[in-house]
Amino acid sequence: MRVALIGQAAFGEAVYRRLLEQGEDVVGVFYEREGDPLHTLAQEQGVPAYPTKELRGREFFQTYVDLGIEINVMAFVTVIIPERVIDLPSHGTIQYHPSLLPLHRGRSAINWAIINGETETGITIFWPDKGIDTGPVLLQKKAPISSTDTLSSLYRNHLFPQGVEGLVEAISLINEGSAPRVVQDEAQATYEPPCEGQLADIQWFRPAEQVFNHIRGCDPQPGSSTTFHQESIRLSDVELGPRVGPGMFGEVLSIDASGIQVMLNGGTLLVRRIRREGERAVSASEFAGAVGLEVGKRLGV
Repeated sequence: MRVALIGQAAFGEAVYRRLLEQGEDVVGVFYEREGDPLHTLAQEQGVPAYPTKELRGREFFQTYVDLGIEINVMAFVTVIIPERVIDLPSHGTIQYHPSLLPLHRGRSAINWAIINGETETGITIFWPDKGIDTGPVLLQKKAPISSTDTLSSLYRNHLFPQGVEGLVEAISLINEGSAPRVVQDEAQATYEPPCEGQLADIQWFRPAEQVFNHIRGCDPQPGSSTTFHQESIRLSDVELGPRVGPGMFGEVLSIDASGIQVMLNGGTLLVRRIRREGERAVSASEFAGAVGLEVGKRLGV
């Protein structure tokens, strides 16, 4: 089939390389940012490449039509693609989503599965329609969420490789004429907003495990946020421990080379890395020394 690959970053590049290995005929690439690895690979292959935003322009549509595309492969697309583009190819459009749809529709699916304390998620390859992650399911693969997983580790170790192979498998099923179209059960559907802004703020009064899951689900992006001396900071690389004595939620109990230990509601939190706005993350002990954070002081007040 003549394939248009619509995607971004390392995931889009990995999908492209697997399609080349499979001998698929990629005739056009649509990328989200200049210099993106997907864009770079398309240039190396001599394949026409265009910014994804072009697909929303009516004057560009004829250029898209002239590519003679038989299937669109959407590899981690975060922008809305017009219906006329989704519907045009003779074999339709397939899309990757990092959850077991209809659970966790929306662009922060990985974040919310961890924040909610779930122990299982997965990937879905589906046939997109005009809704947000609402089209029929082609295939799914499950993945465990460990008690120490972060957004980064879950994506890197499971959802990234499963997604690449899932798209390749889906194309094989389409080629064979045996690709399913299983309608999603709306009674089971969930949708969460983007995990950003105030939704990334740590609420120190919540139960210890909820605070821990929240920070893991925001690590590394957007980074769970709190304040010290009214300065916004983001915490990462954390470990949950048992309660060790009296203290207020958010109170610093100890500071050493391993990090800072913070009191929680029913436990303690070891924080190893802290990032100030506009700066790189540093060790928690380095941050403490730089801003005068001491035992007995509180975060988030």
